[in-house]
Amino acid sequence: MTSDVKEIFSNDSPPAPAALAAKVRTLAPSMTRSMQLVAEAVAGDPAGCAALTVTGLAERTGTSEATVVRTARLLGYPGYRDLRLALAGLAAHQESGRAPAVTADIAVDDPIADVVAKLAYDEQQTLADTAAGLDTVQLGAAVAAASTARRIDIYGVGASSLVGQDLAQKLLRIGLIAHAHMDPHLAVTNAVQLRSGDVAIAITHSGSTGDVIEPLRVAFDHGATTIAITGRPDGPVSQYADHVLTTSTARESELRPAAMSSRTSQLLVVDCLFIGVAQRTYEIAAPALAASYEALAHRHTPRTR
Repeated sequence: MTSDVKEIFSNDSPPAPAALAAKVRTLAPSMTRSMQLVAEAVAGDPAGCAALTVTGLAERTGTSEATVVRTARLLGYPGYRDLRLALAGLAAHQESGRAPAVTADIAVDDPIADVVAKLAYDEQQTLADTAAGLDTVQLGAAVAAASTARRIDIYGVGASSLVGQDLAQKLLRIGLIAHAHMDPHLAVTNAVQLRSGDVAIAITHSGSTGDVIEPLRVAFDHGATTIAITGRPDGPVSQYADHVLTTSTARESELRPAAMSSRTSQLLVVDCLFIGVAQRTYEIAAPALAASYEALAHRHTPRTR
C-alpha cells in the first residue's frame, strides 16, 4: 500500500463498532489475501475474536501477528487493542437485542427526524474527509490540463456516471468541449480518437472498475492527459492516470451502499475541478455561462396568455 493511502487511513477516526462489518466489505478488495482472512474473521465472529490476543487471532486465521496489526490499522484502528475494544462493543450490541442498524449509526426504528440529522452529519464528515485528503497539487495540475484541453472525455458507470454527467454539463456551459460516456464500448471507441492536448477523466470509487479503466488506458496510450477520481489511489486505475484525485473512503452499509457516500465525495472533487477551470478560463467562461442562462431564461418565466 502506498504512503498516501496509509496517511489517508491514519487520519480517519476509528469507526464505530457497528460500522466494522461495512468497513470490511468496503476495504476487502484492496487487501491482501492474508489480511482478508483476518478481516473476515473479526467481522464474522466479533465476540470470539474479541477474546483472542493478537497471537491467538493470528493462529486462528493462519496468518502472522504483523498481518493482524496491519489489518487493524487498515480498518481504521490505531492498533489491535483498539480493534478488540470495537469487537467487544459490536458483540455487546448484537447480544443486546436492539434494533438492527440500516447504516452504521441509524437503526431500523429510528424516527425520520433522526435519520435526517444522522445522514446530514455523515455527509458533512464525508465532505470533510475528502477535503482533508485531496492533494491540491494534483488538483492544480488537473485544472491546468482541463483548462487548455481541446476535448475532455469523462468515463463512469453506475453512480459514478451521474457524477460524470454533472461535470460534463458544467464544462459545456462554460464553453469547453466535454462528453460523459456511460456506454463502455462508446467510451473506448471515443478514447481512440484522443491525442496529446486532450484530457480523459475516469471516475471510479473502487479504482478497479474495468469499464472505466479500459477507456482511460486507451486514452493514456494515445497521449491524452489522464485523470482518475477514486477512493482507492492504490487501485488499478491509477497506473493509467497522470493525476489522481482521491475521494474519502465510503461508509458502506446494507441499505446505504458505497454509491451514496462515494457520490457525495466525488461531487465535491468535480466541483473543485470545475471551479478551478472556470477561474483559469474566466474571460471565456463568464460570457458562455451568461449566454446559457439567457438561452434558458424563457423556460423559467411564466408565459402570459
